[in-house]
Amino acid sequence: MSIVVAVLHIYVDGSCEENRNVTAETPAGWGFCVVEGDTGLGRGRGEIVTEGSGSVITDESSNAFIGAEVGSNNTAELSAIAAALSWLLKQGGGSSVVIRADSQYALNIANGRWRAKKNRDLAAHVRAIWDEVSSLRELSGEHVRAHRGHRWNERADHLAFRAMSGQEPLPLQFWKPGQR
Repeated sequence: MSIVVAVLHIYVDGSCEENRNVTAETPAGWGFCVVEGDTGLGRGRGEIVTEGSGSVITDESSNAFIGAEVGSNNTAELSAIAAALSWLLKQGGGSSVVIRADSQYALNIANGRWRAKKNRDLAAHVRAIWDEVSSLRELSGEHVRAHRGHRWNERADHLAFRAMSGQEPLPLQFWKPGQR
């Protein structure tokens, strides 16, 4: 008898206002949604288990600081991965996990394929959490094309944009893909 382990798909995204000439004061937000039963085709199959979002924290004195020096799209994408991986550690379980992101940069920094030139403390933090989670369960990353109508990637984008804007996300039943 073989044991079938369910796969969780976690969609992550980051958002930044005016993603140029960024500073520690530049607003940036992250979002993630955990989906069970997703096919990966972008048609919205599966159910959201949970979702989370927040602002990129650049204040070193904050308990929520994880190493971001500036608010940028890259620091937001990495913060989303860190939040999703932290959620996995708190949840426990042994299901395999696929992190889906529209940032190849963030995925490759998180899994160690690339090295960060900036925000190295944030990158090291994300990499350490990735390693910890992957020591406990199967973990992989997949790239999803941004703003192409992929329902769960669009939901992660909505969560990140709303966090960056200081607004609460719309409840899932009132939200439509592409709606920020």
